[in-house]
Amino acid sequence: DEIPTVVGIFSAFGLVFSVSLFAWICCQRKSSKSNKTPPYKFVHVLKGVDIYPENLNSKKKFGADDKSEAKNKSAMPKNSLHLDLEKRDLNGNFPKTTPKIQSSPDVENLSPKHFAERKKDSVSPDSLKSITSLSSEDKQDKLGTLFFSLEYNFEKKAFVVNIKEARGLPAMDEQSMTSDPYIKMTILPEKKHKVKTRVLRKTLDPAFDETFTFYGIPYSQIQDLTLHFMILSFDRFSRDDVIGEVLIPLAGIELSEGRLLMDREITKRNVRKSSGRGELLISLCYQSTTNTLTVVVLKARHLPKSDVSGLSDPYVKVNLYHAKKRISKKKTHVKKCTPNAVFNELFVFDIPCEGLDDISIEFLVLDSDRGSRNEVIGRLTLGSSAEGTGGEHWKEICEYPRRQIAKWHMLCDG
Repeated sequence: DEIPTVVGIFSAFGLVFSVSLFAWICCQRKSSKSNKTPPYKFVHVLKGVDIYPENLNSKKKFGADDKSEAKNKSAMPKNSLHLDLEKRDLNGNFPKTTPKIQSSPDVENLSPKHFAERKKDSVSPDSLKSITSLSSEDKQDKLGTLFFSLEYNFEKKAFVVNIKEARGLPAMDEQSMTSDPYIKMTILPEKKHKVKTRVLRKTLDPAFDETFTFYGIPYSQIQDLTLHFMILSFDRFSRDDVIGEVLIPLAGIELSEGRLLMDREITKRNVRKSSGRGELLISLCYQSTTNTLTVVVLKARHLPKSDVSGLSDPYVKVNLYHAKKRISKKKTHVKKCTPNAVFNELFVFDIPCEGLDDISIEFLVLDSDRGSRNEVIGRLTLGSSAEGTGGEHWKEICEYPRRQIAKWHMLCDG
């Protein structure tokens, strides 16, 4: 009887020791991991809040000494995207300071003529007052103004873009007469660097104040680039509304003297790029007895080149809308490496109302890419309010129910 008791006591002590040892090892690993710098690709300056809120030492983030700086530079891949942090006070807020024009030692020796020339593109308080004091007739025709700043950091070889604010945006929500704006920015022509701001709710004068720092762009290539700002309004129930766009060719813009403040009028999005987007063959049939809509995605031809290899991997996404609210979605299979794809895929949609007056259908031709987000090659909308062949095709299926009608349609820029 004593032997099993002794064995049980020793087993209990062994179990307690093993659990304690395992817990101690886990604590050591956790503490060692917390001291390491997280493998982040970029940090986004967002009104005093960064997307990595770990308590990191500044020396470990950016490398204050020369040795760590050299390691960071050697480990950084070329043409990589990073976002930099600014200094904050003890409360974690950004100090409000006026931008200093100083990134080159020769700035102090500049003559007043240089500063007078730069005032043409800079934002002054007088210009802001003149913009805000536009007449009501001008405001109806205009889509607002975008304010931003450009800068090149020669020490870090980084291109810095600060999206400050937008003013006088139109209301995209008819009920609340406001918008939920946000901005997408792309560096053309390669479209490698794509970023976007956060969404600001119920405002026509959004103040973003978001800084994007792009590493790996040599200063000699800045003149060949173009900034594309897309201003959109977020819509929870359907596709986001496009307010307008701003294109900034960087050719002729001198950034060697420091930060440059700029403002540009927002213009309507250029949708006249259908030539070169390709065509899509669609067949539709409306069954009035069963209240269903049969959609057949047949073919696509003359699709533009999207990949480096020169060929795209297209597929079609079909969205059904009822009163601007998406109620159903389908998609075809991906066709590999072809500008002329044959799909021959049929989809049947149940219509929630009698008739097709409030129904519209959207076709998005996308390029499948495993390495990044799928890009939209072209877009097509069919419905009673659609223009061109889209409206004509919709009118025919309404006039001739139970008849399968096929038509070629030009794709618009997506």
